[in-house]
Amino acid sequence: MTTPPRSRLIFLFVLAASAALMAFSFYFQFALELEPCPLCISQRIVITGLGIVALVAALHNPVNSGYRRYGFFLALFSLTGALLAVRQIWIQNLPPESVPACMPGIEYLVDILPVTDLLRIMLTGTGDCAEVQWVFLGLTIPGWTLIIFVGFILVGLFECLRKRSCIV
Repeated sequence: MTTPPRSRLIFLFVLAASAALMAFSFYFQFALELEPCPLCISQRIVITGLGIVALVAALHNPVNSGYRRYGFFLALFSLTGALLAVRQIWIQNLPPESVPACMPGIEYLVDILPVTDLLRIMLTGTGDCAEVQWVFLGLTIPGWTLIIFVGFILVGLFECLRKRSCIV
C-alpha cells in the first residue's frame, strides 16, 4: 500500500502550478498580445491567492489539523475561481444581442470608478469577456481555467478530508 504524499509536497505543487499559470497568463498578455478582460484579471487574482495560500502552507508545514485549514482555503479560493470561469464561459456563449456592453480598459476603470463599481465589473464581466481570443483542443481560456480550478478544489478537499494516523 502506498502512502499519500505529504502536505508540504502537495502545497509546493500547488505553488508551482500557480506560478506556472501566472507565467502562462503573462505570456498570453505580453507575447501574444491578448488583453485580459475583467473576469480574466479576477481569475488571475484568485490564482495568485492560491499561490500565496500554498506558499504559506508549505513554509508553515502544519501538523495535526493545520493542513485541513489550508486545504479549506485552497478549496474555497478554487471554488471562487471556478465560479468566475463559469461566469465567463456563460458570457462567451450568450447570443450576441445579449452580451453586456464593452467597457474601456481596466487601467482607465481603476482611475475613474469607485471601488464597489470596479469590483462589480470585475466579478460580473463586460462585453470584453465574451470575446474568444484563444482556443486549444476546443476549449477557451476560461474553459481551461475551470478545469484547473476544479483540480485545485479536489486537492484542497483531499487535504481537508484525508485521515492521518500520525503527525506528518
